[in-house]
Amino acid sequence: MREFLSAVVVFPTALFSAALVVVVAFWLLVLFGAADHDMFDADAEAAGAGGTGLGGVPITVAVSLLVTLAWFTCLAGSLPLRGSGLSGVPYAAAACGVLLAAVFIAWTVTVRLVRVLAKLFPDEPGPSRQDFVGQTCTIRTGRVDGRFGQAEVTARDGSTAVVQVRQAAHEDHSALALGATGLLYAYDEDGEFFWVAPFSPFGELPGIGSPAAA
Repeated sequence: MREFLSAVVVFPTALFSAALVVVVAFWLLVLFGAADHDMFDADAEAAGAGGTGLGGVPITVAVSLLVTLAWFTCLAGSLPLRGSGLSGVPYAAAACGVLLAAVFIAWTVTVRLVRVLAKLFPDEPGPSRQDFVGQTCTIRTGRVDGRFGQAEVTARDGSTAVVQVRQAAHEDHSALALGATGLLYAYDEDGEFFWVAPFSPFGELPGIGSPAAA
């Protein structure tokens, strides 16, 4: 154990040990909600990180893999080096060789892992409820008012979903009955429902009330 700890805190492994501490601290912050795993992606894109072979996943994931692999590889090379009996210039030269080899191996393995993991991080953002705003829907309840209502809406990919809908208080609630067509014109994040107004494809759209009026 003493030999292990000694190898961790001396050159060359010490360089990656310090970086590994930062990586672990960052992911602890992510775990407790104090940081986002993709918070550095915009800066990485501006710096052209995609051209390094580490694109396709959040930069924090790629760097974490790189640091962890480099630390492990460097430690694996440092342990036998410390027992080799070398000292002085020969030891320093061998330690630098271990450092360079660790960086090369870690980089090569990380690039390959990133290519595999990139399939888990699609470029296009996932579906969002905001995607339904501006879509028409079919009312699936007997009434829609400021406290109650459901409707079925079709997403752009053809799938359907039943969502909660509400209608402004001053609007004609009788216009949105079972089977009627409505327009989802806003989404309330706090209440997790859509504001809906009657919609007729052959006539003028009735005035849309302000959500605040509900």
